[in-house]
Amino acid sequence: MNTHWNVIVASLRHGPWDHALVSMQWIFMIYFVAINLAYLILNYISAYQIVRYMREYRANYLPPGLREYQPPVSIVLPAHNEVKSVVASVHSLLKTNYPEFEIIVVNDGSTDRTREVLIEAFGLVKVPEAYRARLQTEHVKGVYASARYPRVHMVDKARGGKSDAINAGINCMRYPLFCAVDADCILQPESLSRVVRPFLEDRRVVASGGVVRVLNGCTVTNGMMSKVGLPNRWLPSFQVIEYLRAFLFGRMGWSPMNALLIISGAFGVFYKERVIAIGGYRGDTVGEDMDLVVRLHHNLREEKRDYRIVFVPDPVCWTEVPTDVASLGHQRVRWQRGLAESLWSNIGLMLNRRGGAPGWVAFPFMLVFEFLGPIIEVVGYVSMIVLALAGLVPLKIFLIFLAAAVGMGVLLSVNAMLLEELSFGLYARPSQQLRLFAVAVLENFGYRQMNSCWRFYGTLLWLLGLRKHHRWGHISRDGSWQHDLPGNVAMPIEQPADGSSHP
Repeated sequence: MNTHWNVIVASLRHGPWDHALVSMQWIFMIYFVAINLAYLILNYISAYQIVRYMREYRANYLPPGLREYQPPVSIVLPAHNEVKSVVASVHSLLKTNYPEFEIIVVNDGSTDRTREVLIEAFGLVKVPEAYRARLQTEHVKGVYASARYPRVHMVDKARGGKSDAINAGINCMRYPLFCAVDADCILQPESLSRVVRPFLEDRRVVASGGVVRVLNGCTVTNGMMSKVGLPNRWLPSFQVIEYLRAFLFGRMGWSPMNALLIISGAFGVFYKERVIAIGGYRGDTVGEDMDLVVRLHHNLREEKRDYRIVFVPDPVCWTEVPTDVASLGHQRVRWQRGLAESLWSNIGLMLNRRGGAPGWVAFPFMLVFEFLGPIIEVVGYVSMIVLALAGLVPLKIFLIFLAAAVGMGVLLSVNAMLLEELSFGLYARPSQQLRLFAVAVLENFGYRQMNSCWRFYGTLLWLLGLRKHHRWGHISRDGSWQHDLPGNVAMPIEQPADGSSHP
């Protein structure tokens, strides 16, 4: 075996692979420096914007006299086989502190009891309501309404996928703004008011997105968040830090430049007519949330309109994340394919003379660092290990590089954790903060590399044209965060140790 290894090392040292591997080493190192520099810039932009936001809005986010001027909102909740969580999600939405809204649950051909539990829980009955098919969807079987809960409606339709379900909800809604919420999500009472506020402050706003946080480890009682906690397992704990980094740094950094390309499908508000004008959500992509936002940018810039797509850092939407490796891997592969489809189907925005910051800054960033990044990372790490084993890179240099790569990841993760604690403070107990710090460090030893491998696989699947027909991205859920009390009594949110209230 040693003889074979010596032959391989000799061929690497003196063969045609020598220059290729060394070149790959330099490409990886340049990429590493560039991506971390870009993330640091986003980091500091986000920190400045969040501090500014907290100074302006935390004390009194909206004067009481202005509440009546908030525009009415239609909340669209697409659901397919969500029997474990859909009722809790609707109860959470009903407790929203907002003057005028309706809830449209779209049952997209569920094969479990999603439709039945909704009818039982809310007393829904079929009504002869007019259905304007402004957006083409699969067959709508019926529209349901509730006498006990006048805000709640249900659209029962043939299965067509999440995009098709939201389009059906748009066809049924009455109000000018709509909020798309996943069926496994829980909103805090003020979340909708906060994410709608940009529409009140700036008439140019056409879309607004909020923060999504990890629900695992929390307690929800009759649709209300009663206790904020951390998961007791490592895999969802790693995702807590990942979500903080993605939302507080990634999206908050792009918003001031009007270059935000992603509003999470779990929680975003859009101007209905603008979405209808571009044909609604596309059904031929798994990344329908990003695709919609990129098409909005492209269309509005081609029309030379003055517009804004913004991110608000404190409207919180809580969602259950995967707890097993198989579900998490499937989700990340799906996300990467969605990213690839959204970028390449809208490639005309990049470097377009009317592209502005979205086309000249955000789009190239996503293409180079998010789409090509996993390929460069995986190939780069493998080549660095091979070069080190072959003696083409001194071991000391390899270890220094590895320490720098891990150290930068730790820095970004700890910064996200500290910014959350200094601004919103949802995890206020010392034990929670210590656990978050440990997770922020440990996620860089295996978890992030595993994520890169999944994203690399997702990119390959897209390049090879495989797995095109996944309409719903389901993960296994246990719903352990739900606790129902008799009489549908809502419990107050548990306060942090310092007595301050959660945002």
